Amino acid sequence: MDVGAGPRMGIAERRRPRAVSAVIPTLNEERNIGWVLERLPRCVDEVIVVDGRSSDDTLFAALRARPDARIVWETTPGKGAALRAGFEAATGEVVVMLDADGSMDPREISRFLDAIDEGYDLVKGSRFLPGAGTTDISRLRAVGNLALLGLANGLYGCRFSELCYGFMALRRSALRRLHLSADGFEIETQIVTHAVRAGLQIAEVPSFEADRRFGESNLRTFRDGARVLREMLRARVTSWPPGGEQAAGLPAHVHSATLATFGAVAAEQATT
Repeated sequence: MDVGAGPRMGIAERRRPRAVSAVIPTLNEERNIGWVLERLPRCVDEVIVVDGRSSDDTLFAALRARPDARIVWETTPGKGAALRAGFEAATGEVVVMLDADGSMDPREISRFLDAIDEGYDLVKGSRFLPGAGTTDISRLRAVGNLALLGLANGLYGCRFSELCYGFMALRRSALRRLHLSADGFEIETQIVTHAVRAGLQIAEVPSFEADRRFGESNLRTFRDGARVLREMLRARVTSWPPGGEQAAGLPAHVHSATLATFGAVAAEQATT
């Protein structure tokens, strides 16, 4: 499992046109959502805002910033339920998921799409690659994240540098192979672990996580950490595909690819 290994395509094929949908779950993000939507790059063709029963003016703020945004209402609580609803509504060939709190820079999306164009099925952001970083994670969460990451790498035979981070891009055609069912924050872990079980080509690219701009996070360290752990273990022992015969082992070609090109670019940008 070589870091940096993975599919490569010719330049002409790699740069083919592809429609991109951005899926953004929201819950009382009135003061943040406009900042996010205004910074989406031009390569994003479709914007889907999934609202989880906000009690403020999140949706009005979203439509002020992006009048063409599609609004999806999801009554089931939880980030996972919101993302699954957004994925169902998306029509683009590539789906990008990111948070509405302003902690993720939408301008990084092009970096994810470059990796998709290289032939990867799932591209996950990492705060722990060269050129990446975070000012938002607490010491307690960092310790928990590191422990969960080590366990995931051991269980799945991978070399990921990041596990619990919700900035990702994936081919919409791959969604049906993920069999997503999570309702909460564990959706991020479910996407990654199910992608490994399904034998998808996975890459990591550097991403910088800032503090949320306004408000408080809905994440609860111990509750959601426990849900991530349960999801990780369940995905490893469940037959694949779900309901089928127990897989003898993980696909041999599965790898976590750190794309050195993007890391070098991000490192250069960080010093300028």
